[in-house]
Amino acid sequence: MVIDLDRCTGCQSCVVACRAENNVPSAGPEMTGEDRAIFWMRVLSSEKGEGTRRRTQFLPRPCMHCDNPPCVKVCPVKATYRNPEGLVGQVYARCIGCRYCTVACPYTARSFNWFAPEWPEEMRQLLNPDVAVRPKGVVEKCSLCVQRLRRAKEKARKEERDLRDEELHRLPACAETCPAEAITFGDLDDPESLVSRLAGSPRAFRLLEELGTKPKVHYLAEARFDESR
Repeated sequence: MVIDLDRCTGCQSCVVACRAENNVPSAGPEMTGEDRAIFWMRVLSSEKGEGTRRRTQFLPRPCMHCDNPPCVKVCPVKATYRNPEGLVGQVYARCIGCRYCTVACPYTARSFNWFAPEWPEEMRQLLNPDVAVRPKGVVEKCSLCVQRLRRAKEKARKEERDLRDEELHRLPACAETCPAEAITFGDLDDPESLVSRLAGSPRAFRLLEELGTKPKVHYLAEARFDESR
């Protein structure tokens, strides 16, 4: 995944779409205040510049789906794993809730279910049947909408063809809903893919890359402001 910070406006559409697609329960002010709200995607913000040049920078933060994931190494029951495509998944039925993975993740990209998830009656019909509802006592996180990827691969298989790069660009719910098209998804192993070319940009960087986690979410730094002026 590549996220262009020059395009992100902090509208939170990716956060809302992620919740709807992946059955992430909403939290009230009390749980949010206790830092017990569940987020698969957050939009972080920070202030940059001074005086009239002061502005807010937004940074969407999903799971980084690291190639060297510390969460996988510390899980005592192998509830979290890295699949052959490089996505870091979670087996909820195996998770014992020890939260070692939560502590090990340097990106704070994992959430613990302190309570059984609840939805108002009028919202239950909106639950996505393709995504399991997580029970109390397990850890959950962004899956990069793996259910959508499986559907796209199955469609291509039935049509007896390869999955096309353009089918992947807006595949995850966060990428699909972003009005500024700041989020791009694809195959980083394909040098001709759009996401691979974006990741090779001089503006590209990765969060906490010095830790050796090898995150597969790349960012494009802002280019529209000149800090020297």
